[in-house]
Amino acid sequence: MKNNSVRIFIVFILMLIPACKSSQPKNQVCFKQHCIDVEVVTNEEERIRGLQHRQSLGETEGMLFVFPQEAKHAFWMKETYIPLDIIWLDYAKRIVHIEENVKPCRIRPCPTYHPSENALYTLEVNAGYVEKMGWKVGDIAEFHLKAFEQAN
Repeated sequence: MKNNSVRIFIVFILMLIPACKSSQPKNQVCFKQHCIDVEVVTNEEERIRGLQHRQSLGETEGMLFVFPQEAKHAFWMKETYIPLDIIWLDYAKRIVHIEENVKPCRIRPCPTYHPSENALYTLEVNAGYVEKMGWKVGDIAEFHLKAFEQAN
């Protein structure tokens, strides 16, 4: 009887392990209580690389680019294989510009995409996601960035 209880306890613990891993804090950007998990890039090398060479991006995943200062930061799709929606946000996390369904660059020179206003952040998500969620210029994002929260 005791061995059976121990086995049941071990099986129970093993079943909890995946649940614990999935509840680890994630970096998220939320609009109107709808959140996407983001990979945060903060240095120049990571920003240049961005989503280059990625074959896929999860439906509720994206990449958040954090810049040291507001400017009209340009993006291009060189060596990027996934069509994207690109969203620029200002210091207040307000959407200031959106480029939808930006196609991968197949022929050089690659076009560049600029916001109409200065931005401090840029968010890249799968093409069509902006339309699906109904996001528009003026919407305000809420950031839940674990790396930055732990540093403060």
